[in-house]
Amino acid sequence: MTDNLYERARDCLLCREPDAKIDRVRALRRDWSGAGLARPPGRPAEPVTTPGRPPRPLLVPHERLPRRKLGSRSGRAALIHAVTHIEFNAINLAVDAVYRFREMPDAYYGDWLEVAAEEAGHFELLREHLRDQGYDYGSLDAHDGLWEMAVKTAGDPLVRMALVPRVLEARGLDVTPAMMERLGQAGDDRAAEILAIILEDEVGHVAVGSRWYHWLCEARGLDPVATFGELVRRHTGHLPRGPLNLPARRRAGFSREELDMLTATEKPQVGDE
Repeated sequence: MTDNLYERARDCLLCREPDAKIDRVRALRRDWSGAGLARPPGRPAEPVTTPGRPPRPLLVPHERLPRRKLGSRSGRAALIHAVTHIEFNAINLAVDAVYRFREMPDAYYGDWLEVAAEEAGHFELLREHLRDQGYDYGSLDAHDGLWEMAVKTAGDPLVRMALVPRVLEARGLDVTPAMMERLGQAGDDRAAEILAIILEDEVGHVAVGSRWYHWLCEARGLDPVATFGELVRRHTGHLPRGPLNLPARRRAGFSREELDMLTATEKPQVGDE
């Protein structure tokens, strides 16, 4: 097995079978923590436009996914399957952040390998629950929005840190509490428990994105608030829409100035005082 961090990360990224991908991610995190991997200079990352994933789920446009009510078993399974797919994508996104950007401090790679391992744990919890309900990952269709953003932000770690953890993944901080409540009301207490675990971990994952976003802004002499607003508008067309989970976003590294910008035209937010 190679001792090259980037080659090992690419191997994880391209692995198609979920259990094998998870095993490789955990081994990579362990070996990096043990200081047994090298970061050879000079060779840029080869583009990975499609990460390794199983033949199913079938990926379709977001609007083609059916809306199902949580009052039915199939509706709850559809929601859990959608979150399971997000967590599988999140494994690939974290590993890609290691593989693709090669001029960052060592601490950056340790942070994102830790994130990848935690996302793998989330995927396992959700997949186990799906199986308990008579489904599995791949039983239903899914969409590919998270990875599409990874491709769009492949050229610059600052843009990646701004738009993937601090926009797409931060949105999970906003919507997960309501999902937990709805699942609990529908009688799926275990799903609500799993989402509570994920929500707490995701605060830390978004905080990793915030830390390295602000580090890159400082290194480049950029104003982080103005730059964040500009990047979000340029790449998504609008700022995130509320309600926002302000306590979770504060813990995840959003500054007061950033939150003021995001909430300037919104209705009262979750946790606003």
